[in-house]
Amino acid sequence: MSDHASDFVLQAISFDTLEGWKDDDPSGLFEVMRSCRRQITDVKPYRTGSLGLNSEDLLPLLAAAADFTPSSPASARAFFETHCRPFLIRRKDGNSGFVTAFYEPDIDVSERPDEIFRFPFYRRPDDLIDLDDANRPTGLDKAYAFGRLHGGHVTAYPDRRTIDQGFLEGRGLEIAWARSKVDVFFVHVQGAARLRYQDGRIGRITYAAKAGHAFSAIGKLLIERGEIDRAEISMQAIRAWLARNPERVDEVLWHNRSYIFFRDAPVADPQAGPIAAAKVPLLAGRALAVDRMIHTFGFPFFIRAESLTHLDQGRPFRRLMLALDTGSAIVGPARGDIFTGSGNMAGESAGTVRNAADFAILIPNAAAGRFD
Repeated sequence: MSDHASDFVLQAISFDTLEGWKDDDPSGLFEVMRSCRRQITDVKPYRTGSLGLNSEDLLPLLAAAADFTPSSPASARAFFETHCRPFLIRRKDGNSGFVTAFYEPDIDVSERPDEIFRFPFYRRPDDLIDLDDANRPTGLDKAYAFGRLHGGHVTAYPDRRTIDQGFLEGRGLEIAWARSKVDVFFVHVQGAARLRYQDGRIGRITYAAKAGHAFSAIGKLLIERGEIDRAEISMQAIRAWLARNPERVDEVLWHNRSYIFFRDAPVADPQAGPIAAAKVPLLAGRALAVDRMIHTFGFPFFIRAESLTHLDQGRPFRRLMLALDTGSAIVGPARGDIFTGSGNMAGESAGTVRNAADFAILIPNAAAGRFD
C-alpha cells in the first residue's frame, strides 16, 4: 500500500462475517464485468489508485466471470466467494464510511438558443489542457488536474462565474441549451444527462473534463448560512431554496467554482445506463463512484448502510457493487456515490441519500495476499 493510502487499513474478514451478504443477489453484475474486461483488454487498463490494486489484479476475476452465468442468487454469491477475499476498509480516524447517490437527469433542451432555452452545456474547450507535475506552473495547487494554455503560458482555467458571464460564448462549443441555469448546475453535479430535444430526439451527454477548480458543495454553504437545517439537507431542499430565492441563485451557484464540460454519448440502448468514467454502462443500484486516486475501477465493493432504507423497500442497503465512476466530491477510502438510475424517480431516490456506511472491497485471490 502506498503512503497516499496511509490514512486507512484493510482488515481481512470472511464472507460469513460480512453482514447482509447472504441476502444479496449480485447476479446483475456479470454483464458489467464482461464490459469491464473488454475495456481493459481491448482499449486500455484502468488507472491504478494509491491502494496499489491494478487492472492486472482484476483480470483473473473478470476472465472467470466471462464464462459464468449464475443460476441463482446463491450461485452468484458463491462465484465471488470462490474467486475473492473480502477486506473491510477501516479509517484510522475511527470515522465510518459515507454514501451519497447520483442519477442521470432528463433535461428538455433545444439545439438552438432562444428566449426560453438560454443556458448551454459546453464541450471541452481546445485551450483546456491536462496538467501533471511536468507542466503544472509553480504556484498552482497540485489539486488542479486541468489548466488553460494561452499564449504559451499555463494558468488556472476561468471558473463558473466567469464562464457563466460569457467567457466561452462565440466559440461554437455549445452542445444544447436548457431552460434553467439550476438544471445545468445539477447536471454538472451528476456528470451526465439524457437530453430531450424539441423534435423528440433523445441525446446523451457525459463528463469530458472540468475547469480544474475544487468542488465546493452549495448545500454546505446553505447550512453554514442557516438557510437550510443540516438535518433537512437534500437535493430537493436545495432546489426548493433556489426556487424561493431567484435573486440569490448566481451568488450561491458561483460559490462552487468547479465547472464541467461534456461530450456527446451515443444512445445505442436507451434503457442502458450512461457510460461514465470506467467507460462501461452504469447499472442502477449496482454502480458505485469512488475516489479514483485511491481505488481502481472495476473492483467489487460490498456496501452496508443500515440507515439507508428507501432504496430497498424499507430494508437496510446491503449490496455488492462495482466501482465504475468517480466525482469531485467523492474523496476518501470509504466514500461512495450510488447510481440510482435515470429520470425523475431516480433523482427523487438519489437526492436524500446521505448515510453512514461500511465498505468492504473484494480482492481477487492472487492479489489478496499482498494485504494480509
